[in-house]
Amino acid sequence: MIRYRLDVADAPAHQFRVTLTIAEPAAEQVLSLPVWIPGSYLVREFARHLSGLEARQGSRAVPLVQRDKASWVAGCRGRGALVVSYLVHAFDTSVRAAYLDTQRGFFNGTSVFLRVHGREQDPQQLSFGKLPRGWQIATALPTAGKAWQAADYDELVDHPVELGRFWRGSFKAAGVPHDFVVAGALPGFDGERLLADCKRICETQIAFWHGRKKPPFGRYVFLLNATEDGYGGLEHRASTALIASRRDLPHAGMKPGADGYVTLLGLISHEYFHTWNVKRLKPREFARYDYTQENYSSLLWFFEGFTSYYDDLLLRRAGLIDEARYLMLLAKTINNVLGTPGRAVQSVAQASFDAWVKYYRPDENTVNATVSYYTKGSLVALALDLTLRAEGRGSLDDVMRALWQRSGGGPIAEADIAAALEEVGGRPYRKEIAAWVHGTGELPLKAALAALGVAWSEDAPTLAQRLGARLGDAGGQLKLQAVLRGGAAERAGLAPGDELIALDGWRLRRIDDLAALRAFERPLPLLAARDQRLLELTLPAAKAPGAVALGLDARADDASRARRQRWLADD
Repeated sequence: MIRYRLDVADAPAHQFRVTLTIAEPAAEQVLSLPVWIPGSYLVREFARHLSGLEARQGSRAVPLVQRDKASWVAGCRGRGALVVSYLVHAFDTSVRAAYLDTQRGFFNGTSVFLRVHGREQDPQQLSFGKLPRGWQIATALPTAGKAWQAADYDELVDHPVELGRFWRGSFKAAGVPHDFVVAGALPGFDGERLLADCKRICETQIAFWHGRKKPPFGRYVFLLNATEDGYGGLEHRASTALIASRRDLPHAGMKPGADGYVTLLGLISHEYFHTWNVKRLKPREFARYDYTQENYSSLLWFFEGFTSYYDDLLLRRAGLIDEARYLMLLAKTINNVLGTPGRAVQSVAQASFDAWVKYYRPDENTVNATVSYYTKGSLVALALDLTLRAEGRGSLDDVMRALWQRSGGGPIAEADIAAALEEVGGRPYRKEIAAWVHGTGELPLKAALAALGVAWSEDAPTLAQRLGARLGDAGGQLKLQAVLRGGAAERAGLAPGDELIALDGWRLRRIDDLAALRAFERPLPLLAARDQRLLELTLPAAKAPGAVALGLDARADDASRARRQRWLADD
């Protein structure tokens, strides 16, 4: 048994203390901290937050020799228990690491628990020592008396923990207990509504995967940190860590279908779907995590992209949004991808492999050189689903369930996805995978949606589309955040970081100032600034495709409408 004890050493200083006890250590016992957390594909160097490492065997101080950036070797004598103590600085407000102040604490095990090499398969126990008065503990880890116990190290670090004074509610979905913990909610927070809506999401997804059977977990916990301005989530095997704006939580007087709340429900749906798709169904390369370095896979388009496809679709099937709202959300994703010049440069398979160096490190050229495996991956799922449905042999739902059955809910490869598509669709889908996953051409979405009675139209182009740039305004300055390849801004000679000062003789301070001119049909004189120098440029006439809008096609035949109904309300 490997034992960890966590204490709040100094909340104002944001410091946890961890005490690790190893019975019968190796003579040269290696200890290391992960450099990344599964589900977030970037080397984050968590060991930079450790300090004050000390080790003892009884009364004897044990030397700890640092081997590299994240590992140490303890020179032990005999088989007496090795006790290692260290501090963890916890001031990362994201869902990926650890946080501590006088109000709350939160941590992922990858940020705080040293891995005992050679003993990763031993049972691992977590207990808590000194905590501030009145603080509660929330985690999906199973309890063992006054402690919490995991079967191995992988399980230990796959259960985030929330500490503090928080709101807690519960419900059952398909007979399985679910807890929902919220820290930082405003007065008037409507917890009962959140529980009711979350239950509908969970029951819809359990039925999606298992029909009337039980899910592969006996309990599930949502941990939500409500902040002034935040958004994100990270999936775990029986829980998820979420961060959201507290204004987006349901509250008395909130309008039905409020945008922020729908976004929050979509996040909940996304992370819960990951309980199956990436935590159990996973890339073969993730069958055993290597915590010391990058773990590459070309399949994030499937595990993140297909999850992104189903998150909002399952809100529709749960009855939490209507058809019009769902099609609006889908159109937003389509416009996002069409507004990314990098889609013609990088395939979603390449984007998956490059996640470690590109997705989590965006810069001013990201939009021109890369494509998101989330957004384009979701459109690949849409194209495959609609193609299967139009051909009348099944749906992507059937493919997902076939993969679950074929793998036993375990690791898969791209060949398994292709085989499941062929099994359901009755023909090979090699050409589609080559073109849509490994190619950079456009997806045939307009025709695929038309076959299900969904009309595709184009609204007037947005300001960003006409200008060919992404803008930001703050402090009376209007600046370019990115310049899109081939757009009017690039042809004018503008660069990321440039400040737009005046167009056609009119002063610019906000995005609204630029939008109000609406005079892009002819070349216009533009005054800009770069590195304190004024630039007199000409903004060329700007023609751009319009923004895509989706709606129900009143002229669709009965067969198309029936397919659409099965898609949006599925059986």
